[in-house]
Amino acid sequence: MARPKRLRKIGNPPHFKGFNPIGLAEDHPVVMNYEEYESIRLSDYLLLGQVEAAQAMGISRPTFTRIYESARRKVALAFEKGRPIVFEGGKVYFDSEWYTCNACSCWFNHPEKYETVAQCALCGSTDIISVQDSFAESFVQQL
Repeated sequence: MARPKRLRKIGNPPHFKGFNPIGLAEDHPVVMNYEEYESIRLSDYLLLGQVEAAQAMGISRPTFTRIYESARRKVALAFEKGRPIVFEGGKVYFDSEWYTCNACSCWFNHPEKYETVAQCALCGSTDIISVQDSFAESFVQQL
């Protein structure tokens, strides 16, 4: 029996849901988990070494290498086949409290942890949910 996966720490979720290629209409998107997105962000954008990036995510260096390789393969597949890339799911937690608005799909964080968030930062709607709660709901639906 395999041991359960540890949660991977993600600094911030992407501010978008994915990418679409120009000129092609492919129905089968490449699904990239948030930890794969974070591995590319840390290694290729912030130029961290694998040891530093693994420490930032709270995982071992070999685990980081596997996640990073998987992310690179998914990006290459999307480029080669002209498929869209969609970011979703994974065994992650965020470094700060993040919320999503069900009315406008805006993501925002709340810097003051002790105050309650009553409305969306963009549209003012009160129909908001914690990102952690939305991940828990989607995880339960997958079971």
